[in-house]
Amino acid sequence: MNWTQLISDKRFGMEEYHDKRHHERTDFQRDYDRLIFSSPFRRLQNKTQVFPLPGSIFVHNRLTHSLEVSCVGRSLGNNVGRALSRKYGQERANFLEIGSIVSAACLAHDMGNPPFGHSGERAISAYFFEGKGMKYEQEVRCEGGRWEDFVHFEGNANAIRLLTHQFIGRRKGGFALTYSTLASIVKYPYPSSQSLKKNKFGFFQTEEESYKRIANELGILKIDESNDRYARYPLVFLVEAADDICYQIMDIEDAHKLHILTSEEAIELLLGFFAGDKLAHITRIMRMVDDVNEQLAYLRSSIIGLLVDECSRVFIEHEGEFLNGTFEGSLIERIELQSRKAYEACSAMAYEKIYKAKEVLDIELAGYHIFSRLIDCLTEAVMNPDHAYSKLLLQRIPDQYDAKVTTIYGKIQCVLDYISGMTDVYALDLYRKITGMSLPAV
Repeated sequence: MNWTQLISDKRFGMEEYHDKRHHERTDFQRDYDRLIFSSPFRRLQNKTQVFPLPGSIFVHNRLTHSLEVSCVGRSLGNNVGRALSRKYGQERANFLEIGSIVSAACLAHDMGNPPFGHSGERAISAYFFEGKGMKYEQEVRCEGGRWEDFVHFEGNANAIRLLTHQFIGRRKGGFALTYSTLASIVKYPYPSSQSLKKNKFGFFQTEEESYKRIANELGILKIDESNDRYARYPLVFLVEAADDICYQIMDIEDAHKLHILTSEEAIELLLGFFAGDKLAHITRIMRMVDDVNEQLAYLRSSIIGLLVDECSRVFIEHEGEFLNGTFEGSLIERIELQSRKAYEACSAMAYEKIYKAKEVLDIELAGYHIFSRLIDCLTEAVMNPDHAYSKLLLQRIPDQYDAKVTTIYGKIQCVLDYISGMTDVYALDLYRKITGMSLPAV
């Protein structure tokens, strides 16, 4: 792969207009603005990140998480862009736009996630893998549909659908983002049939040709011709690193606010990123204030700066492997030993105390039952549109989703398009209305 081809401001679905319009803002900066002002992005403010949406204590939701990831991604992209510009010269490719590309992709990386955090993904998969949805498998397969798209439902693939699919009444190309921004979001560049043990994939059957267009335009290598597996687009590693940095450190801070971790536990974990003179300096500065939240905020900012520099260094050192499609793993796995051990300690603590916390498990349990009921009712409605109850329920599905599609695969996908776009509150409200637990005020 080569940078000249990899960095492209051509817009997906609007190729015929390429080079005909010129703006003060670059197309990559316009991608960022287009996402910020979009309804799907705004809805992230009411979608769970890890912990239940806040009452008296504010914790991260999908919106605040995405904004923070975008800031970190911009820093990573700017670091890498400056280094590549020094190495090759700006005439070879527009390296200084890498920060804008990565920050826009970071904004969009979670836009396909359903309500209730990752428990929403698991609830959708479980419905088709071991729930009532199993009955549709044979019909989907017989008509040539890819059943794995449902039993391994993946928010990353759903983001690509949201951003590229032309829903009813919408423009060609979906959001019409640049090819480079779209490619930077696809962490798993292969279909669900190739998801293997991780149950991760990058695009649904309906968006497979769209991804191939993106890959061909940017010159992304195909590493397995027979199975349609591509190499990762190099900037995906920066988006992934920004996400890794933010969720791991922010989860520690949120867990402290919710008293899942003590102040001593949180501070000890975060100080583990530093050693020697740097540790002494960090400790001295931290103790200049007495407020524990301020101390943690200072540690968090110091760690993010450290990890941004480390991940930038790893990217530049392994640039050739990214271009050859041979780099394995993530940037965060290659950072220097002290930081890597501290990051792993944070991960271990998160799995031990945070992700198994009562509050988190309660969200998973609630999400599973809410999703199961919503999918069940809505799927029955699109499968049997002439039934009296179905006619009422189908009126709740927005016109942009094609409930009249003829295939079983398409009908299921219509339901999942609708449900995955819901906020936590909307899903809960619809669930209560469907089950008769809540009625409009009379």
